[in-house]
Amino acid sequence: MNKENIEAIIRNASVCRLGIFDGESPYVVPLCFGYRDNTLYFHGAVKSGKYALIQKHPKVCFEFDILAEPLTAPDPCDWDMRYQSVVGFGEASMVEGIDEKRQALEIIAAQYDKGSRTFPDNKVRATAVFKVAIASMTGKQSGFDPE
Repeated sequence: MNKENIEAIIRNASVCRLGIFDGESPYVVPLCFGYRDNTLYFHGAVKSGKYALIQKHPKVCFEFDILAEPLTAPDPCDWDMRYQSVVGFGEASMVEGIDEKRQALEIIAAQYDKGSRTFPDNKVRATAVFKVAIASMTGKQSGFDPE
């Protein structure tokens, strides 16, 4: 699948599942996100455990899927799944400066609403923001006409 199709899946997704390593086992968390220029952006509470984990183990994986639905048939052995998905890998880092955090929050908000907004300084300072520089990603689909 080409990058344009992969990015279309990301633009149409409402959740990114982020895989983090806690030192003993993988940990997957569904998150709101933003995407721009081969980078994913996430936000949350400063005291969240995921921020400590990504600072300790910054290599992450991620997954998006859209239009997922089972395709049933009279014989269950003939069932299939219709979907479009993206899986990728990258390295996470915290976003620190207030201007960079504000820009990241705008990218996240734009994933869900195309209107303009403002982010007060006190709320930006109180929000943890991190980004994932994407190293690689691939797209896959089933149950759709070939590209």
